[in-house]
Amino acid sequence: MDLIPTTPLLCFSCLFIVFCMSYSVEVEVAVAPNNTAITTIPVNVGMVLDLDMWVGKLGLSCFNMALSDFYSNHSDYRTRLVLNTRDSKGDVVGAAAAALDLIKSTQVQAIIGPEDSVQANFIIDVGNKARVPIISFSATSPSLSSIRRPYFFRATHNDSSQVKAISAIIQAFGWREAVPIYIDNEFGEGVIPYLFDALEEINVRIPYRSVISPVATDQEIEEELHKLTTKQTRVFIVHMTPILGSRLFDIAKEVGLISEGYVWIMTNGMTNLWSWMGHSDMESLQGVLGVRNYVPKSKELESFKVRWKRKFLQDNPSMVNAELDIFGLWAYDAAFALAMAVEKLSNANFSFEEPKAVGSARTDLESLGISQNGPKLIQALSSTRFKGLHGKFEFVNGQLEPSVFQIVNVIGNGEKAIGFWTSKYGLVKKLNFTNLTGYSTSRANLGTIMWPGDSHSAPKCKRLKIGVPVRKEFKEFVGVPPGSSPNSRVNPTGYSIDVFEAVMNAMPYAVHYDFYAFVSTDGEDIGTYNDLIDQVFYGKYDAAAGDISIIANRSLYVDFTLPYIASDVVMVVPIKNNSNTNALVFLEPLTGDLWVMSACFFVFIGFVIWVLEHRISEDFRGPPSHQVGTSLWFSFTTLVFAHQERVVSNLSRFVVIIWCFVVLILTQSYTASLTSLLTVKQLKPTVTDVNELLKTGENVAIKKGSYFGGFVRQLNFNSANVKTFNTTDVLDELFTKGSANGGIAAAFMETPSVNSFLDKYCMKYTTAGPTIKTGGFGFVSL
Repeated sequence: MDLIPTTPLLCFSCLFIVFCMSYSVEVEVAVAPNNTAITTIPVNVGMVLDLDMWVGKLGLSCFNMALSDFYSNHSDYRTRLVLNTRDSKGDVVGAAAAALDLIKSTQVQAIIGPEDSVQANFIIDVGNKARVPIISFSATSPSLSSIRRPYFFRATHNDSSQVKAISAIIQAFGWREAVPIYIDNEFGEGVIPYLFDALEEINVRIPYRSVISPVATDQEIEEELHKLTTKQTRVFIVHMTPILGSRLFDIAKEVGLISEGYVWIMTNGMTNLWSWMGHSDMESLQGVLGVRNYVPKSKELESFKVRWKRKFLQDNPSMVNAELDIFGLWAYDAAFALAMAVEKLSNANFSFEEPKAVGSARTDLESLGISQNGPKLIQALSSTRFKGLHGKFEFVNGQLEPSVFQIVNVIGNGEKAIGFWTSKYGLVKKLNFTNLTGYSTSRANLGTIMWPGDSHSAPKCKRLKIGVPVRKEFKEFVGVPPGSSPNSRVNPTGYSIDVFEAVMNAMPYAVHYDFYAFVSTDGEDIGTYNDLIDQVFYGKYDAAAGDISIIANRSLYVDFTLPYIASDVVMVVPIKNNSNTNALVFLEPLTGDLWVMSACFFVFIGFVIWVLEHRISEDFRGPPSHQVGTSLWFSFTTLVFAHQERVVSNLSRFVVIIWCFVVLILTQSYTASLTSLLTVKQLKPTVTDVNELLKTGENVAIKKGSYFGGFVRQLNFNSANVKTFNTTDVLDELFTKGSANGGIAAAFMETPSVNSFLDKYCMKYTTAGPTIKTGGFGFVSL
């Protein structure tokens, strides 16, 4: 039997049926409000989401409802978005493969998603290459935005927009340090530079960054949190996904970090998704503050929540506790924006230009077509403006502009709104701007907060534990009351403590601290200065104050402040008394040459006066012997200004005046020098150079607990020749014995200690040898 039709009528009928079927693939028929049929144009769009995760399920549900609502309200529109969904399975490679498949096989005009910033990078680059807009309602990392990515649209807020709100909270309570805890991926790292800049503007220090791997085990998280317990910072800023964040807070509670005195602030990465968390997760968040995007209430929003809840439970009956959050609203509004933009291009060509063939083998990227409608579509999206469910919807530089952030406090199984933050007014208790005049970060603009540990008082900075050395001498620098115990606060005195307290009082913010003596249980010092510094390094003390020298090997483990006093190393030695008992001591003020020169000048002045006066003055005439004697007598009597001979010549008078002035200087200098020789003992050091000590094998001493042990070894002193002292009396006793009797011939000390020692024994000892420069005294911290 021949099954092929031969009659003309049958052939025409078959051709007509085939034509109608082929045409039905390209167009659809819609009915306008006036019951007139409208031919519609289907436009393929793609969606790449992890459909096993909450955001993926929520985004797909809200997007589909948005398309249904949009076209029921705009049934006269010619275009219809056709959604092609791909499941990324939460994998970067899976998301990339899904995007390539949508563009290559389905030729989608736009792609919604992905929800993860980590997956978005490659997909955005693929979209740029194919001129296909990528619209994400949940990828918030600031690093995704770039002028080189014109086809990326962020239908959500950039994470960097919230850092000012976080810094305003910290500034309101006067905290001076904060530690960010963030996930180690694109999402976590993107906001950190902006957070650092915001905190730097208000002079808040970031002493440490805690980075948590997305695949970190509970043990690894616990180890990282234990590091935080050793820091003095009590303010933590958490920026990570809800899954990792909930684990972090559970472990932090076990470690004891969710307790009184600590502050935890969450970014909107977790706060926007509280509806995803269960009751057990909320128990670990008690007292935590959160910053999230604010959505104003409206009738449309409340109506949509009811409809969405009913529809979502029909599709996902097992998720009975699901609640709509802002990511769903952004997905809903993104669908509206894309549908409106596509409708503006209803007369455009929704086709792809096939790439030119280059060789026989090409990769998927090389074989990607280029959307003919892409440039027009991104312009249409950029110009789309409307009031969405979450508020004003408008792309500014490819992303939504935030306006208000809400600050919430976790209490019980829910949250309590305690205030808002706006870029114009800062912290406000209510969104009523009538009486506001300027930007404020006042604590009074926030409501009552319940802090971790059920505390209603704002946590203050950790009280610093300041270790101070205990010494029996040199209390001019640090003096600790006797009988101090290692675990009780002390009130030390001394110059070092005065400087430390003056610095703390000059700080622009309050720093609370207590002094603790570095002593054993019986009140005795238990180590050297190096041991005290080790305790700072190991975390027993937050800092150390005292006469602590700044040296290089100590700086390898701790930090020093700038020196508050110079401290050089000098050698102290006994002095020998060279009191002059010589009968000719009166000759010592002037040197031999000066004596001879002075005598010559006396004779010369006598001769000059004789030459000028003997012809006109009777006093200088007579026998030659009389003239010589008179001239010399006149010259030498000028020493006591008792000359009686009358000078007549004006030139002679001028010479006498000059000579009397010279004699006055000479006699005064001679008198001063002779007085010094007769009244002051001539104190000279017994040793002037270290090499003298080494040659004779003399004993030397250093202060107990100082770092000079290594210093004297570098000078080639034998350890047997090095003794220690802990009081000035012991040092004096060692000097009195002498090196031959088990004492010492010299001691090496720092200049501040030397000055204190010489104030007491200035007549017995002095400094000698070269001065060795050191870093001075400073305070110690980590």
